[in-house]
Amino acid sequence: MNKNLALLTLCQGLFLTNNVVFIAINGLVGLELAPQGWMATLPVMGYVVGGALSTALVARSQALWGRKASFQAGLLVALLSALLCAWAAVGRQFWLLCAATVVAGYYNANAQLYRFAAVELAPPHARERAVSLVLAGGLIGAVAGPYLARVTRTLFAVPFAGAYLALVGVALLSMACMAGIRFPVAAQSKALSNAQSGAAAAVPAAGRSVAELLRAPAFAVAVLGAALGYGVMNLLMAATPLAMQVCGFSFDDAAQVLQWHVIGMFAPGFFTGRLIERWGAVRIMAVGVLLNLACVGVALLGLELRHFGVALFLLGVGWNFLFTGSTTLAVQAYRPEEKDRAQAAINFFVFATMAVTSFSSGALVTTQGWVLLNYGSLAPIALVALGLLWLVARQRMLVKQ
Repeated sequence: MNKNLALLTLCQGLFLTNNVVFIAINGLVGLELAPQGWMATLPVMGYVVGGALSTALVARSQALWGRKASFQAGLLVALLSALLCAWAAVGRQFWLLCAATVVAGYYNANAQLYRFAAVELAPPHARERAVSLVLAGGLIGAVAGPYLARVTRTLFAVPFAGAYLALVGVALLSMACMAGIRFPVAAQSKALSNAQSGAAAAVPAAGRSVAELLRAPAFAVAVLGAALGYGVMNLLMAATPLAMQVCGFSFDDAAQVLQWHVIGMFAPGFFTGRLIERWGAVRIMAVGVLLNLACVGVALLGLELRHFGVALFLLGVGWNFLFTGSTTLAVQAYRPEEKDRAQAAINFFVFATMAVTSFSSGALVTTQGWVLLNYGSLAPIALVALGLLWLVARQRMLVKQ
């Protein structure tokens, strides 16, 4: 941990504060304003659709402006979109709220690159721990997000308008942290990476296309694990506040469950990197799959507060293992000159999957119920498990040859 990495970890925590507040309130505000109940999670979906649509633009801005300028642009969008969300809530304009969350997706796509930027702020032998530690910064969001949503919920006459305005302050604080980070110059970073890998003369400057990267087994499984791991987590998490409201729980109960969920997502970050260094990314991803299965099992046992709390906590830990493992596996699979397009491709698939699951979660939980929603999540979990088994079998085959 150094000063730059510590400040980036704070930025990650403030990013998750923004996300947790969005998750906690967007579905409820949407339920209040939507013409139909099944549209309640469209504002949640808008956030990830905006992220998916922004991945190419973010990749281009990162390449042209560098890390700091691009990240600051994302934070400016976060500030402006929070103001727009507050205006939509006050004016009871559902479609404006959806549009504002789509705009906020640019910040989402930008901040998703914090974990990759962590690799550039740490020595090569510590990159797994750097990724893990920056993700652990999400613990700030676990504490601050639900608290911020609760104390600002009734700040104004319009419910949750104060929560959106509070996110303006979160964006300003994150801008101040980002201003203090010194990222390595891109050319120097690339030269250093090439020198370390010994591949400077052998690797073409352009690198492989996205299609060629996706044909690489390790990269393909990394994308599968990141996208579906995030998809399952989002499917169940976005539906939880609505399901708990239907079951008669208060907003404070839902905020507490989400708090423990986010703790589960990011607390393991203090040791996941070391586990990956010792056991490898694929094994840790497999543990993540098992934890997702355990989450579904607990959720199907009952509809009491403890069932929601334990299930969402297990879901968070499972996501951490899957996502950190997938990120590490991806970093090992692409070359330095392929960084921008590889990271953009991963984030595009993550956001596209989240967009589908954000819409599906609201539609399924309001029409089919919490139980069927959990049964439906078993399919993507099984697909990730099959992808990991295929990769292990292929690697063993290559060793034998």
